[in-house]
Amino acid sequence: MPEPKGPSPTVDVVILLPGDRVVLVRRKYPPPGWALPGGFVDVGETVEAAAVREAREETGLEVTLEHLLWVYSDPRRDPRRHTLSAVFIGRAAGEPKGADDADEARAFAWGALPSPLAFDHAEILGDARRFLLTGTRRRP
Repeated sequence: MPEPKGPSPTVDVVILLPGDRVVLVRRKYPPPGWALPGGFVDVGETVEAAAVREAREETGLEVTLEHLLWVYSDPRRDPRRHTLSAVFIGRAAGEPKGADDADEARAFAWGALPSPLAFDHAEILGDARRFLLTGTRRRP
């Protein structure tokens, strides 16, 4: 029986730092731009472990996951292929340093996020900010 085809599982992490800041990475590979730290889930890896690993690889930060924000699955969210991303909110301390797939990692104040952001990350950050301020998540 052939393997079923479907979306690729990914993770993204909204990393919160002291001073009401959020971490973004400048992508090394296409599509270009600033984005949330994240990437593909490895075979045999949980989405939680993938989120912590990707955050560490791209920012050098040890992240403690606090919330599963949402699962984003719009087939148009990634121009390379259909992905399904579990997005987490986590906290860390220290200053980010870009590595791995990230040319640069930087903490931004919520009111000073760069634009445009890669993928659907502007939407995700809006959802995260609303959740942090009100405790409400988007609805299906």
